[in-house]
Amino acid sequence: MSFTSIPILDLSLSRNPETKPAFLDSLRHALLEVGFFYISNTGIDESLIDAVITQAKAFFALPLEKKLEIEMKNVPSFLANSATKSPAPAPTGANNSTSRPRTPSPPTAPLYHNLLAPNQWPDAHSLPLFRPVYETYIHQMSTLSTTITTLIALALGLPPTAFSRFFDTDQQHKLKIIKYPDAASLAPPNNPNSDNQAPNSDPHPPRPRRRPTKTAC
Repeated sequence: MSFTSIPILDLSLSRNPETKPAFLDSLRHALLEVGFFYISNTGIDESLIDAVITQAKAFFALPLEKKLEIEMKNVPSFLANSATKSPAPAPTGANNSTSRPRTPSPPTAPLYHNLLAPNQWPDAHSLPLFRPVYETYIHQMSTLSTTITTLIALALGLPPTAFSRFFDTDQQHKLKIIKYPDAASLAPPNNPNSDNQAPNSDPHPPRPRRRPTKTAC
């Protein structure tokens, strides 16, 4: 395995029958020879992405007491606002799941059902656009994730639904919003563990991660 750059795949090519075979070849190469790739032309409107960024900034600009209204201790699902307890500056974040309605699990339910609990949302009076913007974005990103999973199956020479049996029909996708302090405050020796985010090792399907100009998988 040898590569000098991370592949950037134009997702729009997968929507054209004439260019789809070449796209799948490129995707197969990225999967087998690199293990990581960016996608461009996702089909998600830039105005929605701009709104997501605007609402994220507005959330982190809220007074602390408003952010604490949806802090982690309120629910067992981890779908909440959280902040590091480290004395050094570090990221803070908010977790949200898919937009479908959820109800609290009964006490007799398996513990993992806690992860399927309802979302917590910022006060609608303070941020009236936050929930509708993020529900729209989560829905579109969830659809994108499912599309990529299907394309991966095809790129590996499998039926398009090859991976479907490993997941619930009503899949749960999660979105994490992170605010980072200025880079200077994170640099060693002030904070050697500068990103303060836990290592990512889980069995979930490919998860798009938004970057300023591309989405990574």
